[in-house]
Amino acid sequence: MSILKRELLLVDGYNIIGAWPHLRSLRDVDFEQARNLLIEAMAEYQAVSGKEVTIVFDAHMRYGRESKEKRSRVDVVYTKENETADEWIERRAHELVDDRLITLFVATNDFTEQWVIFGQGALRVPATELLKDWKHAKTLIEQQRVSLEKEQANRKTIDIPPHIQAKFEEMRRRKSKGD
Repeated sequence: MSILKRELLLVDGYNIIGAWPHLRSLRDVDFEQARNLLIEAMAEYQAVSGKEVTIVFDAHMRYGRESKEKRSRVDVVYTKENETADEWIERRAHELVDDRLITLFVATNDFTEQWVIFGQGALRVPATELLKDWKHAKTLIEQQRVSLEKEQANRKTIDIPPHIQAKFEEMRRRKSKGD
């Protein structure tokens, strides 16, 4: 029996926002929207890749304790006050280093961070590679949506549950006996 390994992707949120051109320009106008679009993008990526995604944001404009939330099936972490996303990711990578059932990926363009987590056994994912993978995932999702729409448009019959079909057949037979 083979045991399936989980694949976990930790994303340095503000680092990726700063590295992706469309999010970087949006960040300067609407910081919150840039964050939301990254979360949506990672939800699409997660749906196609099968990797569990956790996005880590520095405690920017948030004070106090670490907070976590689930958005579109993506884990979103805001670090505690005075803790960087890099520090959170390094700590999490260290916790998972001996877990043989997890393959850990870290998405960041921070060169120092890449080498630290690489030294802990995680695989590094540069921002450009993650952007390319997300665009590919988005294309696959769109193709699947179009395919489903075509399939539904080409249907000639209505899906009726079997127990309702049986009732209709019973009614049809009764009517034809009465004619």
